[in-house]
Amino acid sequence: MTLWAVAGSLLGGVVALVLFAPANWLASALAGASDGRLLLADARGTVWDGSARLVLTGGPGSRDASTLPGRLDWRLGLDGAALGLRARQACCIDGELHLRLVPGFARLRIELPAPAARRPGAAPPVLGSWPASWLVGLGTPWNTLQPSGAMQLSSPGMALELVAGRWRFSGHAVLELRGIASRVSTLAELGSYRIDLQGDAGATATLALVTLRGALQLAGSGQLLGSGAASTLRFTGQASAAPGSEGALGGLLNIIGQRRGALSVISIG
Repeated sequence: MTLWAVAGSLLGGVVALVLFAPANWLASALAGASDGRLLLADARGTVWDGSARLVLTGGPGSRDASTLPGRLDWRLGLDGAALGLRARQACCIDGELHLRLVPGFARLRIELPAPAARRPGAAPPVLGSWPASWLVGLGTPWNTLQPSGAMQLSSPGMALELVAGRWRFSGHAVLELRGIASRVSTLAELGSYRIDLQGDAGATATLALVTLRGALQLAGSGQLLGSGAASTLRFTGQASAAPGSEGALGGLLNIIGQRRGALSVISIG
């Protein structure tokens, strides 16, 4: 066999390996980037065209896990100088989610492009809606609260960048928690809430929590600090019961924070 034949065989093998890389490779990369909290279970197909079940867990060593219904389908291909990821999931994603993955030296940038045309003052596009019960997979305190309701994520454009082992966030994202209830309260519904996340690609992103309506009144602010695969959340807020709901919410207020009279003070990080 000539040198050219050997080189051709090796090149063919490399190309085949790239084209038919198993979906499990993508699953392993996501598990590492999320510190084992977001998993692609039962991954099928290839890195370029595959499907899996999305699972939330409490991380390494945790026995808690929660799986979304149905499968997440994705296609990965070239998008200019980046990779374009298009994902669908009937239960949760609004149509097709389009992300751009921009690799670099010791870094990876994941972009949600801004819409081509958006009226000033218009609400940001909705990316998807997930059941609040999915959070149970993260373990404490969600496995105690057993939340129900829906989580809706919207954004006019944002990006996550992994640089030297640290995550950085830029852009704006809005998470609305709608019709939230909990098994530790006798109320049919606790309320609806909004979390705003803002960042400018620095080491710190800011977040704010407000109550839209409901018996359980929540408010607070914090920072999301990039530190390793799992970002660190620092949050300070308070919870209280709307007039007439004190008796039904007493037990829940004792769980979610430190009681100071009628208030429950929440401190994370």
